[in-house]
Order: sequence, then structure tokens, then C-alpha cells
Amino acid sequence: MQIFTYCPPSLPWLDLRYVDRDIIVINKPSGLLSNPGIASYTHDCALTRLQALFSDAILVHRLDCATSGIMVFARNKKAESHLKTQFQNRQTQKTYIAVVQGIIKEQTGEINYSITPDKNNPPKQKIAVQNEGKLATTFYRKLSQNDESTLVELTPITGRTHQLRVHMQAIGHPILGDDFYGCGKSEKAVKRLQLHAERLSFSHPYTQKTVTFSSKHPFPILT
Repeated sequence: MQIFTYCPPSLPWLDLRYVDRDIIVINKPSGLLSNPGIASYTHDCALTRLQALFSDAILVHRLDCATSGIMVFARNKKAESHLKTQFQNRQTQKTYIAVVQGIIKEQTGEINYSITPDKNNPPKQKIAVQNEGKLATTFYRKLSQNDESTLVELTPITGRTHQLRVHMQAIGHPILGDDFYGCGKSEKAVKRLQLHAERLSFSHPYTQKTVTFSSKHPFPILT
């Protein structure tokens, strides 16, 4: 039984941004899973598309299916370990761009709400109460706005599941197109989730030098 409608985009099939002996960087389109699930219909994903060209490609981290943007993959076990350690130890720098419902008043801000799985509605997450859940921190910066929505830059310090989507909902500004955490108005405002992983910086597993990869967000500047 198919639990959600999965129609992965055929164009672009694979947007390669960088390849060397240790890593591969792609720009994942919205609507494409990062890796396959248990169900056979989820086989078509970023990882399997990449492995069709590079059989040694290894998943290091994930983006939500509806989120687009920069992803890095390893090409050997040493690189995989090096990259995963950086993600786990919060040594990477990630920048996302989102369009959210409503007008955010503050130019910059910090969101500190712990997040825990919503056991009654998996795979959703929710804001934790008291000492439950895991600490999550997100910084935001307003870029532009119109009468109904705000374009924001989001910098997650932690990497919790659905962190940005849950945090923006928690402060009353759900991301447009979010069919998990949006309200009726914000969910139906656009065809896709307005969340894009625009920039990723990390230490290259071979050279040990900081490298940065970016992909300009596809959202209009709001005026």
C-alpha cells in the first residue's frame, strides 16, 4: 500500500555540481527522495540516480523529499566517516532559504524549541514539552516581504528531523506549501514546499580545507 503519492521529477534527472575522488555534490530537486525507503516505488531517488553513474556513491545526509538544494555524497568509507562526523558534531554550516506565511516583524531572530517525534502522527515531529525531546536551535534573517509572506534565510545549528518546518510553524509562520505543518492557507498557497538548501560548507575529507557549495534558491524576491 502506497502511503503517499510519489511522483519524482524527471527533469532535471540529476543536477551534478561537483565530483572528485572523495565526494559528489548535487542540487536535489523538490519532490525527489534523498534515499530509497522500504517500498519498491521509492527506489527512484537521489542516491540511486547517482549510483547509476557512480556506483561508489554513499549517502551522508538527507534532505526532505519536498526540500530542494545542495547535498554531498561520499565515494569511499573514509570520506563517509569524515563527513558524517562533521554533520554529527555540528561542524558543517548550512543555509536554507524559505518563504513563510505572514510578515515576520524582527529582522533577525533565534528559535530555541526542543523537538520530539509526534508518536500519534508519524513521521511528523512536534515541539517538546518540559524535559522531553532534543534541543534544536535555528537562526533566521528576514530578506524581503510582501503583504502576505516573508522570504527568510534560515541557519540551523542543530540537525533535527523537520527542524526548520517545525520551528517556523511554532513561531506562527509556517513555510508555504508545507503539507505536514502548514495550515490550509499556507499549504495550498503554492505547489511545492518553499524550502531550499542554498549553501553547504564543510571540511573536505582529503584536503581538510573548507569548501562551500551553493545553489541559488528558486523563489521570487518579495516586494
